[in-house]
Amino acid sequence: MAMTTISPKFQIVIPKEVREKLHLAPSQRLQIVEKGGVITLVPEVPLKSLKGALKGMSKTDLREKKDRL
Repeated sequence: MAMTTISPKFQIVIPKEVREKLHLAPSQRLQIVEKGGVITLVPEVPLKSLKGALKGMSKTDLREKKDRL
């Protein structure tokens, strides 16, 4: 598990192994999500990079919102 420390300026460094694994780049934006005392950093991805992500997905058997529980 990678560890980091908060600096006196409240900055953190993302460890190199995590940056490389997630292909993070300088100036890339991250969304910060806090829930139940846990902080999660979520990299923003360009919308163009999602093109084709759902290719081949079945359009049948989709549930209506009222059916989801």
